Amino acid sequence: MSSSTPIDMCANCGKGEEHSNKLKTCTACLSVKYCSRDCQIVHRPQHKKACKKRAAELYDEKLFKEVEGEDCPICMLPMPLEGVSYKSCCSKRICEGCICAMALRAKGSMPLCPFCRKQSVPPGEEQIRLVEKHMKSGDVLAYKNLALYYANGEHGLSQDYQKANELWLKAGELGCAEAYFNLGQSYHEGKGVESDIKKAKYYWELAAMLGSLQARFNVGAFEGNSGNHHRAFRHYIIAARAGDKDSLDMVKQGYMNGIVKKDEYANTLRAYQHIHNEMKSVERDRARQVFASREKALKLGLLDEILAKARAGKGLENSKEFDEFILEEFGPNWLNKWGLNKG
Repeated sequence: MSSSTPIDMCANCGKGEEHSNKLKTCTACLSVKYCSRDCQIVHRPQHKKACKKRAAELYDEKLFKEVEGEDCPICMLPMPLEGVSYKSCCSKRICEGCICAMALRAKGSMPLCPFCRKQSVPPGEEQIRLVEKHMKSGDVLAYKNLALYYANGEHGLSQDYQKANELWLKAGELGCAEAYFNLGQSYHEGKGVESDIKKAKYYWELAAMLGSLQARFNVGAFEGNSGNHHRAFRHYIIAARAGDKDSLDMVKQGYMNGIVKKDEYANTLRAYQHIHNEMKSVERDRARQVFASREKALKLGLLDEILAKARAGKGLENSKEFDEFILEEFGPNWLNKWGLNKG
């Protein structure tokens, strides 16, 4: 029988469910059913070409579907593309705007977690204990972050990319886009596994399906380098609409080269601007200023000097309180205020 056999009949022998125990759907194309494994094997040569074509169509439907991004669980605004922290106490991702606001309310004392209101856990074994505790309940972020600790050799763990990749695979299977992205990076760079660009692309595609903009950009670049420009720009447009600047630059380049139509570029630009407006808040702007100032102090080698002055005036005991100090004292010219502006 042909692949156009009604879905409620066996594609090989024509039996309906009333003449068999239960018809089983072809798991690749989902378009035909069989009454037995034997019928599926017999029908395979006839069905193979149509099956592969339909399976590829179904895969692309998932791959090119726009995925709605996550919201911060505190302010409920779309999560920014940068400026997000993981809290091991409650295993939540929280935007740094909310973390900054909580630190301001603490007025010099160590701030609590904005979500669970518990004290922040210092680096070390306690971090690992909490993350492993969350893993026992199947928490996807716990798997992903323990993998990061192994990859970076953090919190007393020895660097182990093989273990990190195992944990990223598990986190990806649980629905973590970033985990699949990181696993793709491992295959691309040969970290803990043999370098394999095809597997890298496969895991980046899985990550893109779950909403990773970095992964979608990488897949777009891969398709472009392979000469599949139409597919490449479909990826770039989706990622740009979700807020990715690098992808927007590629869409603009595609428009200038005549690959992307004018209305496609205009609609993409409007969507990009809209999502970034949705991500903005006073608290997030404040957090960016604070952490940019901290980064500048670190680059200038001023951290110890600032802490020495801060201890004298504020009674700070250790560098862990530096961010809280900056939050309290921050101003446009805070480096000048402390006589430390060296460039």
